[in-house]
Amino acid sequence: MVIEVKNLIKRFGHKQVLKNLNFSVEQGEFVAILGPNGAGKTTFLRILSSLSKPTYGSLKISGFLLPRDAAAVRLKLGVVSHQPLLYGDLSAEENLQFYSRLYGMGKSNERISEILSLVGLDKRRKDLVRTFSRGMQQRLAIGRAIFHDPEVLLLDEPHTGLDQDASNTLDRILTQVATRGRTVVMTSHDLARVANLASRFDVLSKGRILESIKSENLPTHGLLEFYQRVLSNNGNGDGGNQ
Repeated sequence: MVIEVKNLIKRFGHKQVLKNLNFSVEQGEFVAILGPNGAGKTTFLRILSSLSKPTYGSLKISGFLLPRDAAAVRLKLGVVSHQPLLYGDLSAEENLQFYSRLYGMGKSNERISEILSLVGLDKRRKDLVRTFSRGMQQRLAIGRAIFHDPEVLLLDEPHTGLDQDASNTLDRILTQVATRGRTVVMTSHDLARVANLASRFDVLSKGRILESIKSENLPTHGLLEFYQRVLSNNGNGDGGNQ
């Protein structure tokens, strides 16, 4: 098991955001975490990515314990959050050079060219990132996240703010990553788009995983039907396209 989470609790003051959450992912799985706003999706991914500490519970990624082994875990992860985590006054190429050194990979010019080509930014490699559109920055953020060929890729609503072309580019990259046997965990509101990407879907609501289903076991009318049924059965109304 690449990711193992047992009895995870996260509190902010008196507010309990995650409530005895249990979650596990096998190598090569692409798991989409779905849920309404306020369900705890971003909080959960921040804990998995070692950016936030749990209040209680056991977490293991690639055999390392969090938060104790956070430094080792970060070497195994590629993370894409709401913020691109890029330096605006550096070029696309210079950003990747910085992260290359951060991961102890030297300059890695060949890898930089490969990544920029993959995310469709090779012709803009010398341009400052602050001149990039939101979609271009997100594409470079994906490139940064996969630069060191991580074992696990964590993505928090990666399609947010992207136009159709940028979203299609992201889907192509994610498909390539998944077909290489890497493990992907992604939160999303876009059910129609994520339905064609993930191999498993988990519904998170009110701090708990309510139900999980493999893509091949989805009902006749697909992911939306499953999602709405799970939320409705747990007192969340008709669910909508959250």
